Amino acid sequence: MALLAWIAVGLISGFVASLSVNQRGESLPRDLALGVIGAFVGSAIFNAYGEPGVRGLNPYSVGVSAIGAVITLISFHAIVRNQRPKR
Repeated sequence: MALLAWIAVGLISGFVASLSVNQRGESLPRDLALGVIGAFVGSAIFNAYGEPGVRGLNPYSVGVSAIGAVITLISFHAIVRNQRPKR
């Protein structure tokens, strides 16, 4: 059940982060992957500062995961942008 909660939180936060950074949603698999990775990133950041990370399916966990997903998305775009060939 915990895995399903992580996937649900990841999907929601990945979509919210994608909308806030790109002003449009990406594909569903990318949103899900970004959200799940963002949940781990957000939990790690919050735990480093002594706050609880993702703890189930609730608004606080979605917020923590969305913050991590925004950080992950910005990092992803910075890496991809630098790898494109210049014209």
